[in-house]
Amino acid sequence: MPQARLGMTHAERVLEFLRRKGRPLSACAILEALRGDGVTAATTVYRALARLLEAGHVHRIESLNAWKACRERHRGETPAFEICDGCGNVTEHVASHHARDIAALSTDSGFGPDHPVIEIHGRCSDCGPASPNT
Repeated sequence: MPQARLGMTHAERVLEFLRRKGRPLSACAILEALRGDGVTAATTVYRALARLLEAGHVHRIESLNAWKACRERHRGETPAFEICDGCGNVTEHVASHHARDIAALSTDSGFGPDHPVIEIHGRCSDCGPASPNT
């Protein structure tokens, strides 16, 4: 095991790996990559991800069934993600006023959201944005 990794918790290893990769990864991909680093079971990865999610260090990208290291300081506000269907890049934003609008919609209908998620699929400028008519 590399010297820098000695004494690291599984959660620290998972977070370091996600930060290094910079893109969303499935729990299975995380497990495969960290097998040689002392992470040997899927339950270990899921527990680490749960701790990191609770602490606000990672996000679950629901539509991709993947995890991404947090890049913004949300201060309790709902993040929004732009997901490029061309290259797979995911850009994170703080979307406080949009989240308030969505919460108001839910309140108006009597629905109580527990975990609001804003994910927008499309194409980034590098892949050529979707036509305005779609």
